[in-house]
Amino acid sequence: MVNPESADHRKGSGRQVSFRVYSATPTYADWMKARIDSDEGKRIYSHPMSTVEPVFANLEHNKGLKRFSVRGKKKVQAQW
Repeated sequence: MVNPESADHRKGSGRQVSFRVYSATPTYADWMKARIDSDEGKRIYSHPMSTVEPVFANLEHNKGLKRFSVRGKKKVQAQW
């Protein structure tokens, strides 16, 4: 527990004050929130998203590709 009087001298932990600066221009996050909150956005995002798991399962199980035996993007692309 911090002593509130510790802010009265230099060696105390004191209070920390922070300020939030709000920008008048909307950010990309604000733009995306507005899109998702729209009627069309709610309709689109209510559908289940596709998953990539079947792709990796196919590669691993059917093609037998569990790992690459080389390092580096170019070499892996060549082995692929």
